[in-house]
Amino acid sequence: MLHPDSGQPSSSQPGSGADFIEVYPVALDAGACAALIERFNASRDIQPGRVGGGVMPDLKDSRDLTISGRAEWRDAEAQLNTAVFGGVLRYLRRYPHTLIAPLMLEVPTQDGKRHRLTPERLAAMDDAELSPIVQTVLRPGAINLQHYTAGRGGYPYWHCELYPRDPRAETLHRHLLWTIYLNDGFDEGETEFLYQQRKISPGTGALLIAPAAFTHTHRGNRPKGGDKYIATSWVLFQRAEQLFGSPQ
Repeated sequence: MLHPDSGQPSSSQPGSGADFIEVYPVALDAGACAALIERFNASRDIQPGRVGGGVMPDLKDSRDLTISGRAEWRDAEAQLNTAVFGGVLRYLRRYPHTLIAPLMLEVPTQDGKRHRLTPERLAAMDDAELSPIVQTVLRPGAINLQHYTAGRGGYPYWHCELYPRDPRAETLHRHLLWTIYLNDGFDEGETEFLYQQRKISPGTGALLIAPAAFTHTHRGNRPKGGDKYIATSWVLFQRAEQLFGSPQ
């Protein structure tokens, strides 16, 4: 469907003052959020939250459940990925170089030839045209449900999502981070971005998307007056062997 191209992408700017942090207020309805919290609290598979180096409550104090790979959570995983994918399409329309700059793609057009995917061509595509391109280049990460206890829980350590961890370099394939806030009704508990000097206050069903690299170093502030629940993961690049084939 699409192929890497060795040329340079055309220029496009998202607008002055862009910080590449987007919040979509109603990605998941309140009923679905409440159902996920109820299922989470009933689970026997909850584990202490982990950071890259393991369980370190002084850095991250939470109760976590990875739902990906669990048959009983397959419906919830699909529901969340569908909600996130809709947000990703919107994000790419605002920041098309998220998709274009890393690979400089070519796509077939009505004249039967391959043309470089430019921001203008991307903007002209409807979701049905854009979706398979996105799915060819990007893939969903494993989804975690997380619970932060009022006054104690949080992820106060400044961190980013892109780092060298595993031999297959999966953590280096992370391109975007995302969080869906499953509840609100408490004070603080924001997702705070260091360099952008911006705090995102949780709102039930809201979807946050931002880059995964150090430019968007962030932390999860402690909630006060109520517990905080989120679903969170990443959008990753497809692996090279998927995009380009296995090396000869």
